[in-house]
Amino acid sequence: MKTPPALEKNHTIGIIAPARSISREELQPAIELFENWGLEVKLGEHIFHSFHQLAGRDEERAEDLQSFLDDPSIKAIVCARGGYGTIKLMEHLNFEQFTKHPKWIVGYSDITVLHSYITQKLGIKTLHATMPLNITNPSEDLPAMELLKKVLFGEAIEYTWSTSTEFKLPGTISGEVTGGNLSVLYSLRGTGFDIDSTGKILFIEDLDEYLYHIDRMLMNFKHGNIFTGLKALLVGGMTDMNDNKTPYGFTAHEIIKNITKEYTFPVIFDFPAGHFKNNLPVIMGSELKIQKEGEDKMKASFTL
Repeated sequence: MKTPPALEKNHTIGIIAPARSISREELQPAIELFENWGLEVKLGEHIFHSFHQLAGRDEERAEDLQSFLDDPSIKAIVCARGGYGTIKLMEHLNFEQFTKHPKWIVGYSDITVLHSYITQKLGIKTLHATMPLNITNPSEDLPAMELLKKVLFGEAIEYTWSTSTEFKLPGTISGEVTGGNLSVLYSLRGTGFDIDSTGKILFIEDLDEYLYHIDRMLMNFKHGNIFTGLKALLVGGMTDMNDNKTPYGFTAHEIIKNITKEYTFPVIFDFPAGHFKNNLPVIMGSELKIQKEGEDKMKASFTL
């Protein structure tokens, strides 16, 4: 798996909007933050376009991404926000120059489409991390921002988190990490962008889903052999889950436990990545080591 080159001061990063629309006002704090890091920022030509919910027509959004994939002066590509729409770009894109000269692709949620394709098909690491829409104060001191900067500038990262669930890690495990947003991963099943999870650590997270949808998607994973040969299941934020008038009867964590209880791989909850403010980076395609740091503490270490 190839690691994109590290950024240096005065390098240029590109910001594009491959899915939902974004405004200049929403983007400005992130621009200031990246400039404070010593980087130059270039915006996609159509980034502030709007076509219903989308940031312009498919061809416009694809043109912005393609331009930055091909431009050797752009050293990393940051996706402005998620929502929906990235999958609609894939048929318009050519990754030939990107494969020859890799660069970091940064984002999460709908950007899972790019993570899955680039890591699985091209063998290049990507960065599941916070996006400009989530950056509202360029001077805010959050681990998510500090760790994002470290990865972009070529430093390996590690962090700890607390888990209160009874599914604990029996020692230390390591493996290549894959996955992303559960709903997007589910939508990629049966396509050329589907993940291969065999022998890997699968990371999942989601937002604003009905509980029975979580069950449905994970049952698809079970019967579609996504869980077969898995090293571990790493569960990030299951944020703002919804229920029906007649309750489903289980929380998201309980659903995950019930469906995976027959397997021998460890299921690790409360991983600090997903749809929340302090969304810590996950280096997709990298080797991830997870170990206990105490009775209720876990430690994640990523290699570059």
